[in-house]
Amino acid sequence: MDVSPQAVIGRLHRLAARLTAELTLVYQRYGLGEGEFDVLAALRRAGAPYERAPGELAAHTMVTTGAMTKRIDRLERAGLVTRRPAADDRRGRVVALTEAGRRLIDEAFTAHMRNEHRLLAHLSPEEAGALQGLLTVWQQRLDGTGGADPGATRGA
Repeated sequence: MDVSPQAVIGRLHRLAARLTAELTLVYQRYGLGEGEFDVLAALRRAGAPYERAPGELAAHTMVTTGAMTKRIDRLERAGLVTRRPAADDRRGRVVALTEAGRRLIDEAFTAHMRNEHRLLAHLSPEEAGALQGLLTVWQQRLDGTGGADPGATRGA
């Protein structure tokens, strides 16, 4: 049996666990989990007035609407977001950053980016670019959105 895929998959699996742990430490410093960080960052990226519908937030952060509701509930209890009726649709709701939420995500995002730069500093710019390219190609092929897959004819 050919076990050569383990050389790549095993390393990626260990690296993913390590990166998740490193990233999570930054979120925790600000009292956030990864999910809460993602919601606050998505609201901040929306630009002033820093608000989105819950369904938009779910789509932007790639979670179910049920999971998004739980995240919004936690952030609202913490005073970091508010919910209000949508102005253009009485049935809809809008989630908005509070001033405290905006200040927190600005600090947390700055720390997060410093951390990501620190983690990538172990690679040269050329290595990071090559890795980004390879991972993009692989992800697109796995998702079925990329070009020809040279492995598709393997073993045929």
